[in-house]
Amino acid sequence: MIKDQYLYSAETTKIIGCAMEVHKALGNGFQEVIYQRSLEYEMEEQGLDFAREVEIPVIYKQNQVGIRRVDFFSW
Repeated sequence: MIKDQYLYSAETTKIIGCAMEVHKALGNGFQEVIYQRSLEYEMEEQGLDFAREVEIPVIYKQNQVGIRRVDFFSW
């Protein structure tokens, strides 16, 4: 459901739809990497811009306290 008051509502709706499509097709029980690869395929099919395994800084009170790797990063 797209809500105009949220800045990235259309993109969020697409991403959630991709995740639901993967879940509907595969169900439960596979290793995480299988779902990641399937989600990557689905997101490409939907024309979403994203990168995999992106390192982003973790900031606490304006100080970088670490780095976290995210599975997917969309813009």
